[in-house]
Amino acid sequence: MTDTELIEEIEAQRGLMVAVSTGGPRIDAANPEYASRRNLIRGKLDQRALQDPNPYNDLWAWYGKWSSGDLPSYRSRRLYLAELYNPLIDRIRRGPAAQGVEIFGAPTGWARVDRAVGEMRRLLEEASTEVQFQAVGLYCREILISVGQAVYDPVRHPTMDGVVPSETDSKRMLEAFVAVELAGGTNEVSRRHAKAAVDLANELQHRRTATFRQAALCAEATAAVVNVLAIVSGRRDPETIAGS
Repeated sequence: MTDTELIEEIEAQRGLMVAVSTGGPRIDAANPEYASRRNLIRGKLDQRALQDPNPYNDLWAWYGKWSSGDLPSYRSRRLYLAELYNPLIDRIRRGPAAQGVEIFGAPTGWARVDRAVGEMRRLLEEASTEVQFQAVGLYCREILISVGQAVYDPVRHPTMDGVVPSETDSKRMLEAFVAVELAGGTNEVSRRHAKAAVDLANELQHRRTATFRQAALCAEATAAVVNVLAIVSGRRDPETIAGS
């Protein structure tokens, strides 16, 4: 599929989302078309090392967003969708060279991590209760465990206290990885950042008074750790992204 054809599919998807939220077709009738096109778009974006900015797995999830009061008018829904998709369309139009240096939006190549980060962001977008905000913290914890398992090498990365980490001990795995791969006093802040993100995710998942701000802070800290580790691992190098 050419870039032009992909942009046409993305614009058709946006048009369908506009239509169902502005008095157009019924969601049940439009959902199969939406789901089929969503899979197509995601597959083609993956080939280009680009991320789908649309967090809505189906049109009912999109309905939950625009009917919640956040997007009360037809105009606000059209504007929201334009802001959601326009950066992606612009990036595709700039061509492969521009896509190759897109280090923060590109998948890491750690499939479990990439899927969980996307789901975490979708959950945060839709969360409105304490239980849902706490669930964001659970996703953060699972992401940190998965990325710890992806980067940790028990031979290369001895733990700080000599204890062999369990498969879910993200704190020890991440600390050991960062201590070796970012050794030296100039990287002290990066080492502290990884530890703080783990601590923040663990705190949020157990907090009964979780709020949007706490959940959002946890999500962003976790995503930042994923990016830091992807950079240190070489997965954000332009030549790596361009060749993926």
